[in-house]
Amino acid sequence: MTIRVKYCGLSRPEDVAAAVAAGAGYVGFVFFPKSPRCIDVQTARALALEVPVGIAKVALTVDADDALLDEITGAVPLDMLQLHGSESPERVSEVRARYGLPVMKAVGISGPEDLPALETYGKVADQLLVDAKPPQGADLPGGNGLPFDWRLIAGRRWPVPWMLAGGLTAENAAEALRRTGARQLDVSSGVESARGVKDAALIRAFGAAARA
Repeated sequence: MTIRVKYCGLSRPEDVAAAVAAGAGYVGFVFFPKSPRCIDVQTARALALEVPVGIAKVALTVDADDALLDEITGAVPLDMLQLHGSESPERVSEVRARYGLPVMKAVGISGPEDLPALETYGKVADQLLVDAKPPQGADLPGGNGLPFDWRLIAGRRWPVPWMLAGGLTAENAAEALRRTGARQLDVSSGVESARGVKDAALIRAFGAAARA
C-alpha cells in the first residue's frame, strides 16, 4: 500500500512545488498566529490554486471560531479542515456539518491515558492525526519536532483513517512506519532548514524515505 505524506506549514510557492514533486498526498496551510508557519488567507488561496488535482489541500486551525473558518473556507479552495486545538467532539461535528468538508482531528499523545480520546474523536471526525502532546507551557499544539513513544499505538486501529505526526524526519520515517503500522505521515518541522522555513532537499529526502 502506498504511504501518503502530508507536508504541513507550507508558506511559499517553492514549498508547494517541492511537496508536489516529492509525491505529496496532502499539503497543509497553517492559520494559527502563534505559529512561525502561519499565513494569511490570500496567501493560502494563491498557494492552493497551484496544487494539482488529486492532492488534498488542508487548512490547520486551532480552536477557530466560525468567523475565521468562514473567512478561510470562503476564500481558499480546500479539501479538508484540520482541527488542532482543544475542540470538543461536539465542535468537530458542528464544523463538519457547517462546512461540508471532511475534518481531521489532531489528538496529542504522551501516555496511555491519552489513547481513549482517539476512540472518542474517531466517532465524529473523518480522520485522526495522532501527534505528540506538546510540552507543558508550549506555545504550539504541534510542529514542535518531538516524537512520542510509538509503542503506545503499535498495532492499534481506529474507526477512521489516521495519520502519524510528531518529530518525523527522513531519518526516522521508515522506523516510524514499521513500528506503528501507519500508512500516512505528517511532517512539518522535520523538513525545515530553520524554524518555519521549508527546505526542498529535506522534503525530497522525506518523500524518498516514506516510499522506501
